Amino acid sequence: MKQKKNLDIKKIDWVNRLEVKDKERKEILKKAKEIIKKWELKMSNSFLPLVLDFGYNDFKNIGHIEYLIANEIKEGYCGKFIFMFSGQRCPEHFHKKKHETFLVLKGKVLMEVDGKKIILKEGDVLPMDRNISHTFKALKNSLIIEVSQPSIKNDNFFKDKKIGVI
Repeated sequence: MKQKKNLDIKKIDWVNRLEVKDKERKEILKKAKEIIKKWELKMSNSFLPLVLDFGYNDFKNIGHIEYLIANEIKEGYCGKFIFMFSGQRCPEHFHKKKHETFLVLKGKVLMEVDGKKIILKEGDVLPMDRNISHTFKALKNSLIIEVSQPSIKNDNFFKDKKIGVI
């Protein structure tokens, strides 16, 4: 069976207010691409990468880049790479509908799950149930694979009310 190739680059637009823009975005993506290339990897270009600072304007400390592979709402699955520079943190949040599983492909990550700290090294896997509060921090440049149910609007509940629900 021949697969139809999607030539349109997709964009998840409901996170726009949480993204780094313009020149800074380009510089961040260039720096990440150099590191990923050293790892002898290449990210998909099916979706535009999400360069998230979560509205803090402090990407160096709070943020990450998401390279989506698929976000198939009808089929019920999502796959993405999450790239983090050393020292970056993803703000504490939970999902009501989405179950996630994380695999650390490169680097080392400190996960905090309901207040419990877990160090994940390359090859470690951590499932994340719905309604479980979690945050994670890159202890060195890291690449995480997330396999989950689809990323959908209004299913990302952040502890910080400044971010709110996205």
